[in-house]
Formats: sequence, structure tokens, C-alpha cells
Amino acid sequence: MKFIKDWVFNCRRGKQPFAPTGKIWRSPIEGKIITVIAICLMLAIFHQAVHSQPQDTSNLPPAKVHALPQSLATWEQNNQGDYFNEIKSTPLGYLVWSQFPLKIYVDSVPPENTAANQRFQQWTETARKAIAEWNDYLPLQEVSARNIADILVLRSQPERAVKLNPDTRLYDIPRAVSAQTNYKFYLTADPVAIALRMTIQVSPNFTGVSLLATMRHELGHALGIWGHSPKAEDALYFSQVSNPPAISQRDINTLKKIYQQPTRLGWKI
Repeated sequence: MKFIKDWVFNCRRGKQPFAPTGKIWRSPIEGKIITVIAICLMLAIFHQAVHSQPQDTSNLPPAKVHALPQSLATWEQNNQGDYFNEIKSTPLGYLVWSQFPLKIYVDSVPPENTAANQRFQQWTETARKAIAEWNDYLPLQEVSARNIADILVLRSQPERAVKLNPDTRLYDIPRAVSAQTNYKFYLTADPVAIALRMTIQVSPNFTGVSLLATMRHELGHALGIWGHSPKAEDALYFSQVSNPPAISQRDINTLKKIYQQPTRLGWKI
């Protein structure tokens, strides 16, 4: 797969910094189209720019609404409300998946009887439990090969990006984070379309209820809820709480509303 741009928006537990990094990969497919897409992506450096800067997307496929998967189509939105106004869009539209089941790769190890492997296996089983919870609302399928996965769930400590502050000439060292989710756009070959890939990183140090809550939260981002709830009763609440909630009706109301929005992702160019 050839990435248009390694355009990464980090979503970290406890706050919402969005930090782009990376560079452009060249593709042999329709140079003019690739240039237009790259320009559109480069314009949205920060999430605020999505709303504050005009975007020229005239040469991209028109934004359209994909058909809802059956599980969401039959979900009846209720009077519990939603937090759709907290969800961030992109120049290409909302982060809506269109091909199901979504393929998910989860880090795992052989079932060897060592303390380290047992901890790793517990981590993996917790990730699978969170996947099973979300599978009630969007079709998900675990795969064993990373290269075919739409979503990667990795047992790794997210890196901290240390940057030089041009004003103070001192290095800004961000606080350590335990989990983050990022996404990349790329072009599929047949048919030519803009596709999406998500990567979730969750610290090996998380265990028990906190680990399940973190997996549940980050998977919500990976499925398209690119924002946080202001209410502690929701799985996508912006911070960790002492008694983590299950996936709420508000979470699913929000998810369905996202999938009812037009997007340029997944449509043939």
C-alpha cells in the first residue's frame, strides 16, 4: 500500500492533542489527483484548521453517505442524546469505514508458561474482549496478518515527541501517555480510492479493569469516534475514571450519527 501522507493525528487518554508528522510517498496513479489529495491533507496541519481554513476538494470524489452496516441500521437512537458536536472531521469528511467486517490485528505471543508471556496473553485477551463488545455495533474480524489489517492493536508504549521550543530554546518534553490512536490515509489500487488505516498503541503496563477501559476507549476512536465525550458515563469520556463505564447508548448514538455523515473516504476516484 502506498501512503499519500503519513498524516497522523494522535488521540491520547486524558487530553486531545493532535500532532501531524511524516512525509509524502509518491504513487504512480494519476499524478494530478495525488497532488491534489496531498495538498488537501497538508493544509489541515492541526485539527482546528479543519474548520478554520477553506479546503479545495473540487478534484476529489464528492462526499457521499455510505450505507449503514446492518448492526447500526437497526440501532434505534434514543433520548439519551449524543456528543456528535465533539467529533472532529477532516478535509475528507468523517472517519467512516465502508467495508465490513473490519479486519483487526492484535499483538499476541505463543502460549508459553512464563510470567512475561502470561501477562502478554492477558493483555491480548483483554483486547479481544473489547473487540467483542464493539462487534455488537460494527462487524469486526480478527486477522493474524498485520499487512491486511484495517486496525492494528499493538502492545507498546506510545512515544513522546520531544521538541525544541523556538521561544525558550528549551526542549518541551510532554508527559508520558499510556495509550494513543492514530490514522493514515492511503490509496487502494483497484478500484482507486482513498482508504483508512488505524493504529492503536496500549502500554504493556496496563492491567485489569483499566486495561479493558483503555482498549474499549481506543477502539471507539479507531471505529470513527474521533473526539471525546464530556460525560463520565460514556466509554469515550476524555479521562480515566475509577469505575470505567461500559459502551453507553450515547456512545452508539454518536457512532451512528457519524456513519450517517457524508465522507470522501471509500469512494472510487
